[in-house]
Amino acid sequence: METPVLVPAGVVLLVGAPAAGKSTFAGQLVAQGRLPAEAVVSSDAIAEELFGPGVDRGTVDAQVFEERDRRVAERLHEGRTVLIDATNVLPRGRERLLAIARKFGVPVTALRFAPHEPVLLLQSRERAKRVPDAEISAYAALLRDTADTRHLLAEGISTVHEVPGRAQGTGAAEAARRFRFEGCEEYEG
Repeated sequence: METPVLVPAGVVLLVGAPAAGKSTFAGQLVAQGRLPAEAVVSSDAIAEELFGPGVDRGTVDAQVFEERDRRVAERLHEGRTVLIDATNVLPRGRERLLAIARKFGVPVTALRFAPHEPVLLLQSRERAKRVPDAEISAYAALLRDTADTRHLLAEGISTVHEVPGRAQGTGAAEAARRFRFEGCEEYEG
């Protein structure tokens, strides 16, 4: 196996459409001891925690993102890495997180999940919480148009790494083994 990529301490953005495997990957990072559970800040988990399951995100996203930003800043204030589990495909959403990172003087690394749309649709159909096909297609287009490596680097993200997935014959556990996180070595087995 190749040497894992060392991700610098700071902000780590998971970037990808719904059903791309971001949350499963984050879960594997925690399960393998590559990151502590408290390092993962998930917009979906915050929404469920604050408003219960099945909440209409369109009506509460402002509060969810405010709480997410608070948790990110708190973790950075403690000098700890934070991984943001959300789609992160919109430039305005990333800009909020980049501004927080600048305030704390830490780099932002993007881990980009870019399976082709047919793979996303298949993975969505396999999920307990299925996302409508039209929404998957819209997010896939946003990823392609506004969250490719060139755009991410131009916005101020320090480094972009592509996370392999089903199309490359790679499961979440194997993909997670390809990354290490600076300052989190004490969590590794």
